[in-house]
Amino acid sequence: MLVLEWIGIGLLVLLAFVAVLFIRRALMAGAGTIKLNLRVSTMLDGRGWSPGFGRFVGDELRFYRMFSLAIRPKRRLSRNGLVVERRRKPEGQELMSMPGDWVILRCLSHQAPVEIAMAKSTVTGFMSWLEAAPPGAVSSFLATH
Repeated sequence: MLVLEWIGIGLLVLLAFVAVLFIRRALMAGAGTIKLNLRVSTMLDGRGWSPGFGRFVGDELRFYRMFSLAIRPKRRLSRNGLVVERRRKPEGQELMSMPGDWVILRCLSHQAPVEIAMAKSTVTGFMSWLEAAPPGAVSSFLATH
């Protein structure tokens, strides 16, 4: 009987965790939210991608991990000083963690280089947001294709 109680408690905790993830996602969804992957580790080629979603808030793109209970974003990318260095298609191991028709953008910022991956249709919106910086802000892109 004790084993069944522990199994029941475990399932209840798992169900609560999944419910919190869905509620968190629903609260953050809406205008200005996109699905993307962010490369959090570059130790191994093609690895280190974290799925999540980004939210445009003013001059920032805030990245939230998909499977996290954190309320705060994992990473904030400021539009000021953000430059797209190059774009490429996923290759090798990356094809296992994201769709093959996504685009990977290598960006340079004041903090450090960062790689983000998103759907091809989302790249257009991202580039528009990046180019729509207020006058005088250092925000541009180097590679368009």
